[in-house]
Amino acid sequence: MEVSVKGKKALVGGSSNGIGLAIAKELAASGASVTLMSHRVEKLLAILKELPTDQGQQHQYLLVDFTDFENYKRIINAYFEQNTVDILVNNTQGPAAGGALEKTVADYQQAFDLLFKTVVYTTEKALPKMQENGWGRIINVASISVKEPLNYLALSNTVRAAVTTWAKGLSLDVGQFGITVNNILTGYFDTDRIAQLNAKKAEKMNVSQEEVRRTMEDMVPVKRIGKPEEYGFLVTFLASDKAAFLTGTNIPLDGGLLKSM
Repeated sequence: MEVSVKGKKALVGGSSNGIGLAIAKELAASGASVTLMSHRVEKLLAILKELPTDQGQQHQYLLVDFTDFENYKRIINAYFEQNTVDILVNNTQGPAAGGALEKTVADYQQAFDLLFKTVVYTTEKALPKMQENGWGRIINVASISVKEPLNYLALSNTVRAAVTTWAKGLSLDVGQFGITVNNILTGYFDTDRIAQLNAKKAEKMNVSQEEVRRTMEDMVPVKRIGKPEEYGFLVTFLASDKAAFLTGTNIPLDGGLLKSM
């Protein structure tokens, strides 16, 4: 089965490294023109030079700071005055780690702006043209913690759960326009974010980072953590015509880690 998104335009958040970058690369390899989003201009410029253009793709980038919502709105507004997208991948960096007893109301508000308001606002801007075209894909990068909360990620647990329930409601409203909305529940992937979290765990537990990683790998039924490119494969399938009947779902991509059904 060939999965193609040739001729489609994609906007991919957090795409200067990790999962976001892997998604952008796979969408581009499968024919999409990709707009990258990040605050790291040097990395974005370097990535643009690497993305394939052999299928007529035209790639570009947006310099954004997801933690500054008012400025983010301004940039996104300007972008959609000149551009349309067929595929929207909502992805940002995660909020600071920590348990519920460590976090304040202000922390939750900041996480809400970062993880929820940016997602809803960007989607709001993308939807009118998708509805007009009778085709669209909205894919939200979420976490397995919305099903089984991780006590050291209180902010992410809480706000990403809000994103997934919002997305389910949205899917009911936009399905009639040929638009699908799906959430990917992210497990353990080999990214800088995991390395940073593991470093904090190791320090707190007074063990090596290697031991933390081995323990993490052993928890996963397939006995390893995910490769970012594997994430890109799933997103590209969801973004294609092959997934037209798949919407309103939470899809765990975790090597079988979730214990719940």
